[in-house]
Amino acid sequence: MAKSRFLRGQRIDPQPITPDISVVDLIEQTFLAYNAARLQEACHLLAQKMLQPETTVGLTLTGALTPAGLGISALIPLVQGGYVDWVIATGANLYHDTHHGLGLAMHKGSTNISDVILRDEGVVRIYDIFFDYDVLLSTDKFFYTLLKAPEFQRVMGTAEFHYLCGKYIAEREQVLGIRDKSFLASCYRAGVPVYTSSPGDSSIGMNIAALRLVGEGPVIDIALDVNETAGLVLEAKRTGGKSGIWILGGGSPKNFALQTEPQLQEVLGIQEKGHDYFLQITDARPDTGGLSGATPSEAVSWGKVDPDQLPDTVVCYVDSTIALPLLTAYILAKVPSRPLKRLYDRRDAILDRLKQEHLAAQAESE
Repeated sequence: MAKSRFLRGQRIDPQPITPDISVVDLIEQTFLAYNAARLQEACHLLAQKMLQPETTVGLTLTGALTPAGLGISALIPLVQGGYVDWVIATGANLYHDTHHGLGLAMHKGSTNISDVILRDEGVVRIYDIFFDYDVLLSTDKFFYTLLKAPEFQRVMGTAEFHYLCGKYIAEREQVLGIRDKSFLASCYRAGVPVYTSSPGDSSIGMNIAALRLVGEGPVIDIALDVNETAGLVLEAKRTGGKSGIWILGGGSPKNFALQTEPQLQEVLGIQEKGHDYFLQITDARPDTGGLSGATPSEAVSWGKVDPDQLPDTVVCYVDSTIALPLLTAYILAKVPSRPLKRLYDRRDAILDRLKQEHLAAQAESE
């Protein structure tokens, strides 16, 4: 009898793990089933398709990855290598990232210490990360003072806002002699636009609000962010490339990245089919409604993902703090650095293309 077509997958017969095995070999040889296999598929999707030069890659960040050091260890190398072209992050990730750029210390801690005792001793806890309360006060003072500068006294989107913040954090790094500690500073140097989908939901937003109370500081135009991010996706497609979305976690940043396609198709009336590549690292479940934005197949029904590209979608149910270092190590070993797209520098032209296509679609429908 002919062998069933379902028995053509790789035989599960790995070599024993050795003391000198590389991350690449570990993933290729031993990540063969369950979510380990999904992580291997994520590595293959990134290395073989998503990180090809013609693909524009948007990265979304939820939770608080930067206080755990993942900005320094993983995100900055990804930006510097050209593997990430634009970013949507929670404000928490960007605020706590700034601690590192200002030379402020975060420490390994424990979940077993009384928070009443920690409060009495002026120690703040993020799960098992400890830092002095003065870290918050110093970072707040930095932003409150910075946002009084003349160049912040106007309306702007969050990409421009974070670009300016990144510039000053980069200057502070240089003064302190600690380059490559801040993710925001690295994005500034690389021309990678950084957005936040909820600009009021962080200590950075709280400092903006404090200044607005006295008629100072920036006014954030979230509509500009919606159009700019949609424009980035359209630019990728119209210049002969593809669009890939790499999601760490879920939440508002995930939906903000994926809604770029409904914005193009449903609202602006522009002919489009959805993102070409979709990779999500998550520990949420779809059946409880907690997997924000849901699965790639559900995203097809919204026009967020190109239905023809469903085989090029991967969801890996694993903690991002475990997956991100492994994925980064795999990418750095397997994928040559890509030229920086410097999308921040081309925002005006990208927005103009979006506007012209929207006006043309409107004229055609009338």
